Amino acid sequence: MRIGVFGGDGFIGWPASLHLTNRGHEVVILDDLSRRQIDLELGVQSLTPIASIQERIKIWERISGHRIQFEQLNLATEFERLKQWFASYQPDCVIHLAQQRAAPYSMKSDRHKAYTVNNNVNATHNLLNAIVELEQDVHLVHLGTMGVYGYSDIGATIPEGYLPVQITNDDGSQHTQEILYPANPGSIYHMTKCLDQLMLAFYAKNDQLRLTDLHQGIVWGTQTEETRRHESLINRFDYDGDYGTVLNRFLVQAAINYPLTVHGTGGQTRAFIHIQDSVRCIELAVSNPPARGERTKIFNQMTEVHCVRELAELVAQLSGVSIDYVKNPRREAKENDLKVSNEKFLSLGLNPTTLSDGLLDELVEIARKHKARIDRTRIPAQSAWTKEIGDELRNIETIEQVRQRA
Repeated sequence: MRIGVFGGDGFIGWPASLHLTNRGHEVVILDDLSRRQIDLELGVQSLTPIASIQERIKIWERISGHRIQFEQLNLATEFERLKQWFASYQPDCVIHLAQQRAAPYSMKSDRHKAYTVNNNVNATHNLLNAIVELEQDVHLVHLGTMGVYGYSDIGATIPEGYLPVQITNDDGSQHTQEILYPANPGSIYHMTKCLDQLMLAFYAKNDQLRLTDLHQGIVWGTQTEETRRHESLINRFDYDGDYGTVLNRFLVQAAINYPLTVHGTGGQTRAFIHIQDSVRCIELAVSNPPARGERTKIFNQMTEVHCVRELAELVAQLSGVSIDYVKNPRREAKENDLKVSNEKFLSLGLNPTTLSDGLLDELVEIARKHKARIDRTRIPAQSAWTKEIGDELRNIETIEQVRQRA
């Protein structure tokens, strides 16, 4: 297939692009390189040293024989250039990863909220709009998030996208239909993903576009089969308070003997997936498109669920580092359970990598190997969900401040 990967320089996009070319697909990466600019804004780099996109592509071609094209394009603002690309390349499939992906960054300030909405929503709509305008039969695979469902504990398994509901008609009879699972975003970032799924639903219904939405859990792990082939192909590892996921933060803290900071009670339960499984799921979605006229095909892209408190205890056992419970910067339930259906990907042959299989390797091979690059001051959460929580956080001495004073 001819595939365009929008956001192909990013955490999921880069290993996905390599994986797809390794499976025989022709790939073009389209990216505005904004994630690299955000590194400069925040003053923190990936724990793993990242080569330029040009060097990455050159090395991949040299060792694999597979050529990846690259075009710098801002999907959210350059609509006419986007249409020109579609008209000239004629892709069979496009994978949409070109969105600001961090919930804390989206809550950082009014400017960050506006940027996240403008970038994410316009990017998705521009893709859908261009496909319709050019009348192309393109399969669009969109990377969503498990966060569209929210994390309320109702004791029922979250289905894959659609919820059967029973409606009482005026005459008292019962009518059953399936609706999109009710959206319950927990941040501006998650809100944009909820808006995305509504846009996908509209364009599938109105214009019969072939659309797939991947509701992904928290991704852990750094390396895939392809990125391991050369040190300059290595993937990102974000550990800072804005972009670092909870598990990455714990691993970095363990590597430098910094107490594991658990937000609140640590009773938040989340869905997880390894990066190798994430790119495999994208490949499976690409290979199993919906038919024209079919509603958006939705997969829950996750393999296991874990409570944050239990994750901290697991990392503490592996490393011997203590646990510190700190103020939660988010506005969320103190405790929640989570049950998720992921039967679709399992039925297509996904063989998941579990935390118990790879967590120690991640600690030793990545976090400890690159610990000299860690900026301790960037580990604590910097963004708060409300001004009141932000004021509280600013008045609390961080572990690092206490260390420096001592």
